[in-house]
Amino acid sequence: MINKAKQILKETFGYDAFRSLQKEVIQNVLNKHDTLCIMPTGGGKSLCYQIPALLFEGLTIVVSPLISLMDDQVKQLEAYGIQAVMLNSSLSAASYQENVQLIRQNKVRLLYLAPETLLMEKTLELLASQKVACFTIDEAHCISEWGHDFRPEYRQLAHLRTRFPESVCLALTATATDRVQQDIQKSLQFEASSSFVASFNRENLFLEIKQKSQPAQQTLNFLDKFPDQSGIIYCQSRKQVDEMADFLEDEGYSVKPYHAGLSAEVRQQNQLSFISDDTQIMVATIAFGMGINKPNVRFILHFDMPNNIESYYQQIGRAGRDGLRAECLFLFSYGDIRKIKFFIQQKLPAEQVIASTQLNALVGLAETEACRRIPLLKYFGEDYSKAKCGMCDNCLTEHEPAIDVTIPAQQFLSCIKHTGEIFGAGHMIDILRGSKSQKVLKFGHQKLSTYGIGKHLSKAQWFYLSRQFVQKGLLTQDMQHGSLKLTAKAWAVLRGEQSTSAKLEEQQVAPTLPQAEQKYDSSLFQILRQLRKTMADKLKVPPYVIFPDKTLIEMAIYFPHSEAVMMQLHGVGAVKYAKYGLPFIEAITAYCETNHLSEKLKRKPAGKLSPARKIGKLRHQVIGEKYNAGASVNELKAEFGSQTKTILDHLYKYCGTGELLRLSDDFIELSQLSPKKQDAVSALFNKHGTLALRPVFDALEQKVSYEELKLLRLHFLCQKGNNDAT
Repeated sequence: MINKAKQILKETFGYDAFRSLQKEVIQNVLNKHDTLCIMPTGGGKSLCYQIPALLFEGLTIVVSPLISLMDDQVKQLEAYGIQAVMLNSSLSAASYQENVQLIRQNKVRLLYLAPETLLMEKTLELLASQKVACFTIDEAHCISEWGHDFRPEYRQLAHLRTRFPESVCLALTATATDRVQQDIQKSLQFEASSSFVASFNRENLFLEIKQKSQPAQQTLNFLDKFPDQSGIIYCQSRKQVDEMADFLEDEGYSVKPYHAGLSAEVRQQNQLSFISDDTQIMVATIAFGMGINKPNVRFILHFDMPNNIESYYQQIGRAGRDGLRAECLFLFSYGDIRKIKFFIQQKLPAEQVIASTQLNALVGLAETEACRRIPLLKYFGEDYSKAKCGMCDNCLTEHEPAIDVTIPAQQFLSCIKHTGEIFGAGHMIDILRGSKSQKVLKFGHQKLSTYGIGKHLSKAQWFYLSRQFVQKGLLTQDMQHGSLKLTAKAWAVLRGEQSTSAKLEEQQVAPTLPQAEQKYDSSLFQILRQLRKTMADKLKVPPYVIFPDKTLIEMAIYFPHSEAVMMQLHGVGAVKYAKYGLPFIEAITAYCETNHLSEKLKRKPAGKLSPARKIGKLRHQVIGEKYNAGASVNELKAEFGSQTKTILDHLYKYCGTGELLRLSDDFIELSQLSPKKQDAVSALFNKHGTLALRPVFDALEQKVSYEELKLLRLHFLCQKGNNDAT
């Protein structure tokens, strides 16, 4: 079965090899073993149930928490030629019944449902009449009370095990600590051996955490790095979302807001605008993002602090799902901590313990001076073996040696002591720098001995020092009120018994080199991007449903003129090529003719060579030699498991190496054109040459297909080559 799964992976989805743990999970599901799969966002979780769904006899149920997520998945599967439907409240009564009928007629391979819909008696009655092969529970962390997005209705899914005992169950999530994993397995009655946990490390995400100082300007500086690129800005409140969206719109950015205070219709319109590439930036609360699979999100900005590491990880996971580099900036402030702490206090006592533990872990991630991935991955139970990842701000900062700051430390600590240890860093800095703010004057702090003695340092330098004093254990900070308090270490520094060192300036992150896959023809990429957008708008699907950016980038590297080369590219399977491939080949061919560029062969990675390469020959050489040895096109199709078009492309490539093909009527016999029309095509090849098919296609008023032209081009080359040789 796994060999059939590999065939589907390539021919349907256009991928050459499985990603980490995909093969093992798919094999386990195909063996009808209940499976828990923990795989990072963008790691390929969907294929773990979509491929088995195409191999099982029966229906695969996919439980998903959001309508937008279901809609996105169904559209993508339809683009691959896979029968998938959903049942939810977004459908009209007619569409709902139409989908029910398709299910009853056994014409559906995958059915997407919300847990509430699935648990309805009428849905269970419908499914009872079907052979349900697999239950897939997406976002399975919602089952656990220790999960960051617990939903009580998810707990009830366990009852389905008794109603459908023959169905295998697959639980999927991107964010689950050890405790959450155990909770999921216990709830669903899984065996521990059925758990597969991929690495949580998203290597293509650049992680950066900065102190929030001038947030509006910091936001603009960050956005300047991503012209015409898609990204998400997360804010804590609806008010902040609206203000940020208005601010960016005034600055000339393409931006939409998204939060629960907007009507369902507006939210849906804004989300559609974003996934359709009509809007560049979405400013949102945490309500946004779970329901999209947009692969070309190039940046995530946390303008406000997320509630916990799970939320942070899930939200940054919405970037770079195509595997290309994406950047994640988190603006960190102790003021945000106080806001989150306030909301935690509104929870039940047991929930407060969980939320406070999660918040403290996030603060630790923000304050660490080590590689960001070490505490991040450790939180999910994974040890990061490298000292430096090379893809976070701490690893790329040009570290300078710390200097002795004992005197500034004594000044800062003394100021805290004389004000009663009830104020935060901002007020201390105002006193040290001699501010005449209302708060300083109200408490008479202009009369303190420390008033104005710190003017030699800037406000930013004092803030940077204060954070280091906390990290070094000289101070503790009350998370509720933000007040700073002295520790035993602080008293040792104050009394002159101990010195301390730190850095005065927050260092800038060193620039990183672009990824190798980004070295592509940017002009062609923009042409292809516009073509994709036009096609997507016409078909009313998101652009990435046609081809993701990674595929367009490979097109702009290899310049495919033929199906054979196009089918080598990432994400191009037989169904997608048949639906969308030809317009892209035409655009690429025209661009290459204008700019004198030629098609390139995509080399397979070492260790993944095809059988033809293993014996030292390319596939087109093997096929060309077999044809010359007497094999027909149909025999070659059967031997190599390829379509006619693919065999013809290989034979044409063989001719391109200077080799001749044997004389035969093979190509003429496969042609559907009349002899007169065949002669007319040959005359046009004699006039325009055989390098590009477009001139001949246009000369024939676009009434003869490219497949026919490929057949007759090979016949023409055979005749011409053998005549020239005699």
